[in-house]
Amino acid sequence: MAGGWSRDGAEHEQMDATVNDALERARRSLPTGVSAEFCDECGNSIPEARRLAVPGIQHCVSCQTALEQEAKAAELFNRRGSKDSQLR
Repeated sequence: MAGGWSRDGAEHEQMDATVNDALERARRSLPTGVSAEFCDECGNSIPEARRLAVPGIQHCVSCQTALEQEAKAAELFNRRGSKDSQLR
């Protein structure tokens, strides 16, 4: 159902590319390695249960939440200009 200058199936390719980009960003942001005992941001100790549950973690829950909120606000910019992301 593509129209104009786009070929058939172009919408699906664009949506797939958007989803694949989001998955790749999420995979790159996953922590790896040894978890820190103390938060890199505030210096508070990170509970052992959190360190075991999330390998490679470097922040306490409150600092991680704040960092994720900042990152989410920054990713509202649509680099691709795709219609599906503009509808959010």
